Amino acid sequence: MLTRLSLRLRIFLFFCLLAAGGIAITVIALWLGLRRADTADMASAFVFSGLLISFGFLGLVAGVWLLFDDNVAKPIERLSAQLRARAHAGVDTDLDLQAARYLGDLAPAAASLAERLASTALSTAEAVAAETAHLASEKERLTELLSEIPVAMLLAGPNHQIVLYDAQAAEVLAQIAHPRLNASLFDYLERKPLLDAYEKLAKAGMDVYCTLASVDGRQTYTARMKPLGDAPGYMLIFEDSVARIPPEAARPLVYDFDLLDTPGDEAFENRPLSQLCFVVFDTETTGLLPHKDEIVQIGAVRVVKGRIVEGEQFDTLVNPGIPIPPASTKVHKVSDHMVQDAPDIVTAGRKFHHFARDAVIVAHNAPFDMAFLRRHAKRMQVEWDHPILDTVLLSAVLFGASETHTLDALCERLGVEIPETLRHTALGDAVATAEALVRMLPMLAARGMRTFGDVIAETRKHGRLLEDLN
Repeated sequence: MLTRLSLRLRIFLFFCLLAAGGIAITVIALWLGLRRADTADMASAFVFSGLLISFGFLGLVAGVWLLFDDNVAKPIERLSAQLRARAHAGVDTDLDLQAARYLGDLAPAAASLAERLASTALSTAEAVAAETAHLASEKERLTELLSEIPVAMLLAGPNHQIVLYDAQAAEVLAQIAHPRLNASLFDYLERKPLLDAYEKLAKAGMDVYCTLASVDGRQTYTARMKPLGDAPGYMLIFEDSVARIPPEAARPLVYDFDLLDTPGDEAFENRPLSQLCFVVFDTETTGLLPHKDEIVQIGAVRVVKGRIVEGEQFDTLVNPGIPIPPASTKVHKVSDHMVQDAPDIVTAGRKFHHFARDAVIVAHNAPFDMAFLRRHAKRMQVEWDHPILDTVLLSAVLFGASETHTLDALCERLGVEIPETLRHTALGDAVATAEALVRMLPMLAARGMRTFGDVIAETRKHGRLLEDLN
């Protein structure tokens, strides 16, 4: 049981035990001395002496514990977190040897080992980089080839989750809602025609032509569903939907073939972190009071299977319906003029809700941002019932509650750079938080927290941090 407690808490309990034992020995010694005394008038003197010794001993133990905590326990906890960050998150910042100066040769030895491992990893990384460059060029050629084909194409797994989509398909999906890797096709297309076509595909094992309709009923598509051979899932080609994309425009090919093997439904708390989809978001507001202030900007990115999905971003200004105070504009640079033609919170909130569908919502100090959204939930006609992770609490779990857990401090520890021009913009802070999350996920796994339930159980131990922040 004690092994589940943090090092600092175990050391604190050790000193508590030492204090209790010392006081118990003092009381027993004085009681035995009192029994040997010749007169009962000495009882008050013995009691006074016992109290004096007990309080003195408590003060001495507390003082030694504070010195031990500051100079031994905290540095060990900090050194451990820094080593895990280097080992599992690819952070290459220097170890804080000054803070660990009272640990003898432990910190220099750890630094030497880290440098040795970094040197070995560098040679391995060079070989990997060469192969990665080759794969990147192959991906670029594939992207160019698929982008030149005048049809919209996507791949879906057997559970109808989107595994790949090209630029044309992204344009088609965007007519309905924001395109999202690992999203259900049923978020975009009516269920029955799609299932009927898939049933025919499963029986015949050959291409199936079908007519599909968008969930909003505004578009219909002539499509071809094509099997993937031995691989699970299928290819869906929108044959009458040509996206007019300028030659110079970016044509991303968004994919993750591992999604073809995504396991079926499982209790959410038992799902591995590596299998989850995260939507990391941030807001900028007119002020710091969720019960009266309003959102002026929402930014979000998606993280699937431990990586940020390039091109899947949500970024919108929001008309708050009230004047933006100059002091707030000075921080986030959003003015009344900028939001004049922006959507209101109902429209923006619904779009963001769809963007975050079937995902874990992640934010830095999530209760603050979620309070603004939940206040307007009825007007949006949505429920914000997503599972939520807070990177403030993840930072406390990995680096200790005594550290500073601002977004800037967390990014500095993890080697995440926030360009000054993007700091205090919703999308800029969301990207920084997402990069921090991606670095922390393998660190959590290395600490034995491999499922969503494991992480939630640990973060609950640090809930007081959020109460202090809000």
